[in-house]
Amino acid sequence: MNLAEAESNMKKAVEATQRSFNTIRTGRANASLLDRVMVEYYGAPTPLKSLASISTPDATTITIQPFDKGSIGLIEKAINMSDVGLTPNNDGSVVRLNIPPLTTERRQEMVKLAGKLAEEGKVSVRNIRRDAIDSVRKQEKNSDISKDESRDLQDEIQQLTDKYTAKIDELLALKEKDITTV
Repeated sequence: MNLAEAESNMKKAVEATQRSFNTIRTGRANASLLDRVMVEYYGAPTPLKSLASISTPDATTITIQPFDKGSIGLIEKAINMSDVGLTPNNDGSVVRLNIPPLTTERRQEMVKLAGKLAEEGKVSVRNIRRDAIDSVRKQEKNSDISKDESRDLQDEIQQLTDKYTAKIDELLALKEKDITTV
């Protein structure tokens, strides 16, 4: 694993953390809240967004219009069983989710969840660092690079790790602000 490859993998870890943050409710309607919802469709778990068009007509409502009207009950059941924490309303052709304002306790839970997701992102960045440093040490052991080169590469890898964990911290701070702002 070289330096560019390690940096690329760390960028991907930060992007994955950002996508995870997008699935956390902030009190405003956002279609990405439903990204993790899987619908049991003809015996196979299928992402909700591939079975229906999802839109946000206003700040407190998400509408889900299934492509197949027969799947509306399955979609409703999947939302009820998911960890979204919203109750779907079905009018026969469209499922509506009303987003209630978050209570203080619920906001605190969401902040904890964001912290947990951020920590998972940091762990993946640190795992990439470990793999990259192991690769450098192996090159040094095989006499492919000198001790000085090895030390320099390890320092650069650590700097990359610090940079990307700081980015995750910035994303977490923004998300916490977003969650706690009423």
